[in-house]
Amino acid sequence: MKKTTKTSSHIFIGFDFGLKRIGVAIGQTITKHARPLDTIKAKSGIPDWNALTKIINKWLPDALIVGIPLHMDGTDQTISHHARQFAKSLHKRYQLPVYETDERLTTKDARERLFAQGGYQALQDGQVDRVAAQLILQNWLAAKSDKNN
Repeated sequence: MKKTTKTSSHIFIGFDFGLKRIGVAIGQTITKHARPLDTIKAKSGIPDWNALTKIINKWLPDALIVGIPLHMDGTDQTISHHARQFAKSLHKRYQLPVYETDERLTTKDARERLFAQGGYQALQDGQVDRVAAQLILQNWLAAKSDKNN
């Protein structure tokens, strides 16, 4: 059951889609801030739906944000189709709005940030995916905020 408050805070969950791992982040509109949440294992792009359902049920998001990997010129990569299929599956399964957003360079940025904080040890499996999801969601929240101003 959704909680109601006097403020118009909305919760969003962001995803960095991958064929083996899917990074997950959470953010909200009051602070316009996102933070890394988890990394879900996937097999050939099919996520562990049970783990994902637990996250959705815990946080009760208003919408889901999926990063779509694109080439630098804006054209689709091979994995772009899989990410879009994932977005469609999320919508069908959870009946929530799902927004797709450009995720160019987020994984590279995530790696650089983590390396700067802790060297190679900070680049452990899953950590990069979570931080990339955070950056995807953070960028989406910033763009949404810019449109509303």
